[in-house]
Amino acid sequence: MHRRTRLAAGLAVLATALTATTATASTPPLPGNHSVAPVYAKAETPALFDDDAGNNSNADDPAIWYNSARPGSSLVLGTAKEGGLDVYRLDGSLLQSLPAPSAPAAGSAPGRFNNVDVLTGVRFPDGRRSDVAVVTDRGRDRVRFYRIDANRPAAPLTEVTDAAVPRAFSATEADVDDQYTAYGTAAWRDPRTGRSYLLASRRHTADVGLFEIRVTRTGTVTYQKVRTLTLPSTFRTPGGSWSPCEDPGNGPQIEGLTVDAARGVAYLGQEDVGIWKISANLTGTPELVDRTDQFGVPAVYDPVSDECVAGADPGYGGDHLVADAEGLTLFRAPSGRQYLIASSQGDYTYSVYDTSRGDRWTGAFRVASGPSIDGSEETDGIAATGQALGTAFPHGLFVAQDGYNAPASGDDGDRTDTNYKLVDLSDVLRAAGVR
Repeated sequence: MHRRTRLAAGLAVLATALTATTATASTPPLPGNHSVAPVYAKAETPALFDDDAGNNSNADDPAIWYNSARPGSSLVLGTAKEGGLDVYRLDGSLLQSLPAPSAPAAGSAPGRFNNVDVLTGVRFPDGRRSDVAVVTDRGRDRVRFYRIDANRPAAPLTEVTDAAVPRAFSATEADVDDQYTAYGTAAWRDPRTGRSYLLASRRHTADVGLFEIRVTRTGTVTYQKVRTLTLPSTFRTPGGSWSPCEDPGNGPQIEGLTVDAARGVAYLGQEDVGIWKISANLTGTPELVDRTDQFGVPAVYDPVSDECVAGADPGYGGDHLVADAEGLTLFRAPSGRQYLIASSQGDYTYSVYDTSRGDRWTGAFRVASGPSIDGSEETDGIAATGQALGTAFPHGLFVAQDGYNAPASGDDGDRTDTNYKLVDLSDVLRAAGVR
């Protein structure tokens, strides 16, 4: 979610603490935290434009598909909202583009692909196991599936979504157009049972659903809801109780999701609140791992400005995440330790947590502008892997959505221009002090 200005009182404070940067002469100055160590992208994907001329395409969330037979031919998948799902080579070039569904009727919302993850080792009726891309269609409130075939290098993804796939959250098709629909996602296979699952959050709410993924006899893929969890929307603080300020009728939503299948643990990014940890099957009590800077700050929605106007900061928030807390991803470092990376969208940085040591914060980094590739700002989704990906990324890969791709486009630089940045994971480890 691209975050509009919400906390008017906090912006003045932020402006004094942060310096501005320009990626190119045509890019307007943007706020950002430049006190953390920089890394630089080795590759980037083509620009996407969120207008009619650009097919209403908008980069949001990436995933990395690891080609075990030919690691150098691994792929980056990226959602493009109404533009569908794009498939990129490791040099950032576009390999394949799969469209989102059109609107089923006049006045209805079209397909709008929000988040993507990769589920490995799905058994199909033809006797083969294949990896599958799992995509939330926020526009139609479905989850869609794409079988990945390394033997089809020119067009490796094929849609296998069952025609009768159910709505994820909406009771009726009319409810779908209200867009309280499937948003973030994470998919995994339970190592104990062999069953496959996905988590999907619900837009504009604090709800997360657990769904079991099933392959039909004809080779299509569907799912069935197991349960729903609603994260807290009101919190006790030393000053009383606090609720995040949202537009009327909305709750503090979750988008970033990632699952540690071996431990059966999920991490959930509640945008205004922080990062939660809970059992991946959505049982037990959620634990708040880290809070955003906005946590506990009183704010009131102003209908005239369509913003939340904040009061004085009582100091209950965290030190590492500047709201919104967005994309989450897990990776394993050469040391064998597992780390969680979180997008701190408000200051254009990424925080790293050691999940092998009680989710302790270990450091932060930013993707800065280099000689030929600009940095990343206002990042939504991220992905990382510690596996070697051939000669392109021999030490692993980090991918970040860039909400302000440079140079700015249009007569006044007013075309929404987004893409994905590809960074060597070893640079991330050094910048964040991780081993």
